[in-house]
Amino acid sequence: MAQPSNEQAKNPAFQFASLAAYPFKKRMSIRAADLAFFMLINIIGRTVRFEVVGREHLETASQPGRLPIYSFWHDEILLATYYWRRRNIIVMTSQSFDGEYIARFIQRFGYGAARGSSTRGGVGALIDMIRQIRAGHPAAFTIDGPKGPRHVAKMGPVLLAKKTGQPILPFAIAPGRCWTLTRSWDRFWIPKFFTRARLEIAAPIFVAPDADETALEKHRCELQSALDELGERGRLWQARR
Repeated sequence: MAQPSNEQAKNPAFQFASLAAYPFKKRMSIRAADLAFFMLINIIGRTVRFEVVGREHLETASQPGRLPIYSFWHDEILLATYYWRRRNIIVMTSQSFDGEYIARFIQRFGYGAARGSSTRGGVGALIDMIRQIRAGHPAAFTIDGPKGPRHVAKMGPVLLAKKTGQPILPFAIAPGRCWTLTRSWDRFWIPKFFTRARLEIAAPIFVAPDADETALEKHRCELQSALDELGERGRLWQARR
């Protein structure tokens, strides 16, 4: 794990949470899964050659005073984790066995984890992400996670954009060659070594601070359409490999 900055060392989001509430076997399993995923992502990621489309949208969303709210599908976690590493991005993780080892391996790549409180769950995590953005950190969502439905956008990024005034930045990553875990709910992608990957970024989505429920749903549909379009272009790119 990289040496944390002074700011990270003071921020609980960048620190491993206590595992005291878990029984011994689960504590060992969390640590094993954390290290296994960290090594897998690091080894594969070092061999992948990225082709990036839409850098201008990232620049728009990263202008002075702006912090992107990165939004993408759960099946793309492996390459997304590697590509966007060491940017102090805060990621929402669930309060569960899976959420804990995910929080740990992303923290090894320089991300922070927003878990919320044990009583408020996702609402608490969203409140924590608002606080982290106001402290100067970008945010990220796997917006069909943690358990689906697959490729159906949830409202989290839209609510966060409304509360903070920051832009949602949809993106998709398509590996040229990969294995697909067909029995997992998200059909998770594991890129093959030395493959190419296409990362495409869509135009940022801005949400007004006074947006009502109708406007929020419109923006959620806009986010869904952007990711659907990116996914289709990614599949066409894969078919040409």
